[in-house]
Amino acid sequence: MTRPILRPARRAWLAALLLSPVLAIHAPIAQADTLDNIAKAGVLKVAVPEDYPPFGSVGPDMKPQGYDIDTAALLAKSMNVKLELVPVNSANRIPYLQTGKVDLVISSLGKTPERDKVIDFSTAYAPYYQGVFGPADIKVTGPADLTGKTVGATRGALEEIGLTQMAPNATIKRFEDNNATIAAFLSGQVQLIAAGNIVAAAILAKNPPRRPEPKFVIKNSPCFVGMNKNEPRLQQKVNAAIAQAKQDGTLNAMSKKWFGAPLPADL
Repeated sequence: MTRPILRPARRAWLAALLLSPVLAIHAPIAQADTLDNIAKAGVLKVAVPEDYPPFGSVGPDMKPQGYDIDTAALLAKSMNVKLELVPVNSANRIPYLQTGKVDLVISSLGKTPERDKVIDFSTAYAPYYQGVFGPADIKVTGPADLTGKTVGATRGALEEIGLTQMAPNATIKRFEDNNATIAAFLSGQVQLIAAGNIVAAAILAKNPPRRPEPKFVIKNSPCFVGMNKNEPRLQQKVNAAIAQAKQDGTLNAMSKKWFGAPLPADL
């Protein structure tokens, strides 16, 4: 029996037909643009903390409050959409983002090499640092000014380790936990306190007679808005809103409200 002769055009057509399932399997799937999805839904879903004041907590009226809550509201307003707050903790905030439960993470999120591999970040929106704090009448602008002064610090904390290296001539009184360190500062056992800025903000919230004003930074680790990889339009939108809020003083007012200090100039 004579086999039919396949002309060149027909052979090419048959080859394309046979290969089409393979091409379909390996063809990249178009990824939806998150910024478009937010606009279409009319809602921005944001992961926020609810047990980490002053970044995020539940207020006396049982509503979320804090610096991160205000930042989320600021971004929703810039996108002209409603805001949906999704409470998270440190462990699940990035998984919530990766699985699409939220569009952004605004949860005192620091940037690390490990996180940078799996998500993208905005520009810095919030100060987070360890530093030396003290009353206004004690003039200190750097480690060299600590000679002859007593500083309270929590043993083993990052600020205690950093300050020990930076100011070998300072008299550092070490305490076993933050509460003991705070009590020593408030009672006048020490002139200054080495702590995180959120600890200083918690002291200020109680309006004590000895108010801890920032003197200098030991280690800076600001907070960023987290988003999924490869979302350049969303990243640009968030960065533009943060830049505008820095320029018009909105973030500075929020910093004074929640941290008791102006926004650092180098943020």
